[in-house]
Amino acid sequence: MRKHKGVGTSIVKNTFLAILAVIWLIPIIWLFCTSLSEYKGINNIRFFPKKWSLDNYVQVLTRPDTVVQYGRWFKNTLVIATFSCLISTIFVLMVSYAFSWMRFKGRQGLMRTSMILNMFPGVLSMIAIYFIMKSIGLTNSHLGMIIVYSAGSGLGFLIVKGFMDTIPLSMREAAKLEGASELTIFIKVMMPLCRPIIVYQVIASFLAPWGDFVFARLMLNSGISKDWTVAIGLYNMLNRNLIMEYFAVFCAGGIIISIPISILFIIMQKFYVEGVASGSTKG
Repeated sequence: MRKHKGVGTSIVKNTFLAILAVIWLIPIIWLFCTSLSEYKGINNIRFFPKKWSLDNYVQVLTRPDTVVQYGRWFKNTLVIATFSCLISTIFVLMVSYAFSWMRFKGRQGLMRTSMILNMFPGVLSMIAIYFIMKSIGLTNSHLGMIIVYSAGSGLGFLIVKGFMDTIPLSMREAAKLEGASELTIFIKVMMPLCRPIIVYQVIASFLAPWGDFVFARLMLNSGISKDWTVAIGLYNMLNRNLIMEYFAVFCAGGIIISIPISILFIIMQKFYVEGVASGSTKG
């Protein structure tokens, strides 16, 4: 009787999860189908297009115009995300190593202060950051965006530090006895052991600028479309004067921008999950 009850509970749970999955997938399927529609505007009558076409993808990738400059936007976004990711990952790993494996005066106070500052949403500081960057001439600049995305990244050390806390401190002490410097210990001892959490940090650091719209819109406000990121460019297609001519193109652009990060997740999923799980244990 107990066995049948367990099977029934499992069926109910799996059915519920399947329903949630279908609900979650419906907008994505609609977006993909619309991107393959021959009709350029929003079709509120049909879920699937009446006529299928790849022209929206061809237009996005090979036919730039005054509205669509997707290749340039993609390049801008990739450059900003890549450099922000590299700098942010280095900052986070260095801060996490210092807090996890090194003992120095004021360590606990700095950790508490960092965690308190991290509780405040970044949107609260955007206006102040904008005027600071404007005063030094770094608005409407990809360099300025990379600096801002990277500058506060060290505060997000908690999960990485939690992972490093699981590695015995005796390994550092043994390396010290062998005459290794802190830099040598960090690179040759800590980094090989932290591969899962490094993968997690790389993905997290890449995703923030890759999909950001609010701060990018604030910083890149000159109206020069060739300097935009993909998020700003796609949003511009939803302008009421353009939406009926570019909505299907917008959907195609949205599908394309999701492909690189989806591939990255599929390839690194194992390390990502392992890193999050291990980092959360003692974080």
